[in-house]
Amino acid sequence: QVQLVESGGGLVQAGGSLRLSCAASGRTFSNYGMGWFRQAPAKEREFVVAIGRGYIGYGESAKGRFTIATDNAKNTVYLQMNSLKPEDTAIYYCAMARTSFGGAIENSYDYWGQGTQVTVSS
Repeated sequence: QVQLVESGGGLVQAGGSLRLSCAASGRTFSNYGMGWFRQAPAKEREFVVAIGRGYIGYGESAKGRFTIATDNAKNTVYLQMNSLKPEDTAIYYCAMARTSFGGAIENSYDYWGQGTQVTVSS
């Protein structure tokens, strides 16, 4: 059974940084694409960034400020978030794709974590 467990969320002031982690189990991690999405209150879930074999794609909100990385030895994907803004406040979810490529489409992912809250104060 695949499990994804996020951690690293919290409260940070505008301009600060956070690093989210997502530990995966139950699948050969390196064979599957991974993605980060977020959902702010009263808003639709939004694509943040995805990584796969030879591919990294960033959503508009993440370009220039967020970085995704994986550690295959630890079956973990990271989201480094810098220069955080109040509008980055959301629940952040990691997801594992059905194949080695997930991209920005939610239906490409079949497993999701429980989410971790990120709150950025002004």
